[in-house]
Amino acid sequence: MGEAKSDAVDTITAQWHHERPDLDLEAMAIIGRLGRLSVVAGRQIEEVFAAHGLQRGEFDVVAALRRSGAPYELNPSVLADTLMLSRAGMTGRLDRLEKAGLVRRIADAGDRRAVRVALTDRGLELIDQLITEHVENETRILSVLSAKDRKDLDRITRLLLADLERGE
Repeated sequence: MGEAKSDAVDTITAQWHHERPDLDLEAMAIIGRLGRLSVVAGRQIEEVFAAHGLQRGEFDVVAALRRSGAPYELNPSVLADTLMLSRAGMTGRLDRLEKAGLVRRIADAGDRRAVRVALTDRGLELIDQLITEHVENETRILSVLSAKDRKDLDRITRLLLADLERGE
């Protein structure tokens, strides 16, 4: 779709090139841009959540419940594992979401000592509206890229992520 203008990463790599001309800075530039992209896109994504009174982590919980399928309920520890979150962190998010009327804690029918987390009708309505806005926003963020560029970017980032995750 055209070439991008010079950016802050170019400035940083030019400074390093001046100080250390012996270094190949291509990887630094790419990783730097990926990091900056994550920050800038992340802010634009979080604006959509904030317009509905949610933080990203709270959206993640409600979205996980919704995509789990009817009856839209999960064990809190399964939710925490799904979102790679500590049990204490999950409790805080659930407290805020319950106070907002988006989820409720219910007794687990199979184990009276256990609890499950379920979307309320209000939570289901909100996430269905919000996921539509979220996908539209992400599509807008990527709209500067051609269909081929998006496919290439998906393939490249998938390859990099798979390799990095294999090492963890």
